[in-house]
Amino acid sequence: MKIIVPIKQVPETSNVKMDPETGTMVRSGVESVVNPLDLYALEAALALKDKTGAEVTALTMGPPKAVKVLDMAIAMGCDDGILVSDRKFGGADTWATSYTLAAAIREIGEADLIITGERATDGDTAQVGPGIAAWLDIPLATYVSRIELEEAGSLKVERLIEEGYEMLRVHTPALITVVKEIASPRLPTLRGKKKAMKTEIRTLTATDLDVAPENLGLKGSPTKVVKIETPKVTRGGSLIYALDDESISDAVDKLFDFLKIKELI
Repeated sequence: MKIIVPIKQVPETSNVKMDPETGTMVRSGVESVVNPLDLYALEAALALKDKTGAEVTALTMGPPKAVKVLDMAIAMGCDDGILVSDRKFGGADTWATSYTLAAAIREIGEADLIITGERATDGDTAQVGPGIAAWLDIPLATYVSRIELEEAGSLKVERLIEEGYEMLRVHTPALITVVKEIASPRLPTLRGKKKAMKTEIRTLTATDLDVAPENLGLKGSPTKVVKIETPKVTRGGSLIYALDDESISDAVDKLFDFLKIKELI
């Protein structure tokens, strides 16, 4: 069984800045980490590896320094890592990113299962995983909270939905996106870190992939971020100390008046 886990390097900050000219994220000068939600995808893949002996490959798209997230994935237990990196990929939106990652997966070779995190904490769109499945034309199951292996070529998955849970049978090759309930991510081990230091990370560029240049990067992105800002919370109000029966009654009257003004009652 071969499993590929696309992971992402995201800024280690909640105060994300955007380039007003290109509408892309400013990453220079900002420390980057593995997208926290991708750690659950890695754990799901590694748990399957523990059960079946599956081969797990971590895949990421980004600048050369994104190799750090692959080192961490290998230290956690992945067999190898592949970096998709080229200036032509820069500024890609979710459409162009999923297109490029799908092409990279084709180049790597057919995978039985692709596991991604629910979403990335920087863009928060949850579109790249489903986009990869669409480009590869394979079955997709999102918000998976549990995986059960069945006979060869089939998985039973439990999806977290608004009404509770939904059970599906998924035929492989397939892509699933997982939620936090799937498992608690393991920590990198000393042996894993030593392996990461010795593992040669393969890099795929635009010339290595069967892609149309017009579909890559910023030029190939049909969407653009127009504006991003940090919400400002302003709280204006009055503080009432209800210390006796009279002040409690006054506080209740003022609360009702406030709710009526807001048309909440």
